[in-house]
Amino acid sequence: MIRSSVGNAFARLHGAAGSVSVPSLPAAPGAQTGIEISDVSHRFGDTEVLRDITLSLTEKRIAIVGANGSGKSTFSRLLNGLLVPDTGSVLIDGLCTAKAAKAVRRKVGFVFQNPDTQIVFPTVEEDVAFGLKGLGLSAPERAARVSDVLARYGLEPLRERPAHKLSGGQKQLLALAGVLITNPDYVVFDEPTTLLDLRNARLVGRVIEALTQTAIVVTHDLPLIDAFERVLVFEGGRIVADDEPSSALANYIRRMR
Repeated sequence: MIRSSVGNAFARLHGAAGSVSVPSLPAAPGAQTGIEISDVSHRFGDTEVLRDITLSLTEKRIAIVGANGSGKSTFSRLLNGLLVPDTGSVLIDGLCTAKAAKAVRRKVGFVFQNPDTQIVFPTVEEDVAFGLKGLGLSAPERAARVSDVLARYGLEPLRERPAHKLSGGQKQLLALAGVLITNPDYVVFDEPTTLLDLRNARLVGRVIEALTQTAIVVTHDLPLIDAFERVLVFEGGRIVADDEPSSALANYIRRMR
């Protein structure tokens, strides 16, 4: 059963804390909005990892679950052009990932499972600031926006700290801050709580809940997605369930027994 949109409200994590405002790419009047996947298949060598996937993603909170090797992580990488499908198309607000990769990546941020693969600069402040490169902002504007996003995610006291000496939870927040400073319309998370202890996993869950952007989360952490609007269950490169969490996750659990 394909879910229809449900309008859930998500509370802000820090109440009245200021958000970071960086211009993203607005849709042209009458332009298509949302994510459209049409007849998508993808192979790695002789192995077909995704087969004939067609769907529209318009909800604000979407989860992707499935066993290891089911195709869910490959699917998530198609959403911002990290991978391009062998056949079919992926459109983000009408932009084709195969033809407009740079514009798509401004619209879709990606947070990897292991933040160490995403943190590239020596200090917290430098790593966050890197996301603003190429946006044509003045030095004072860049500094203000870096300070805003560090404060929003509790990283301000750590701004001069060596990035790779942070705790696991702090690193995950830093990776997210580096993505959100560019103000994407969509944020894709690839198993964001897998490497975290319970306290930090819950913290990341609250951060995801508070996002104003659309969040698409690949995860094995079922409590994390209990209040999401839509869950896609992958198996053998296909979507075998697409529903609200209670129904989709019950389907998934039955398949895992």
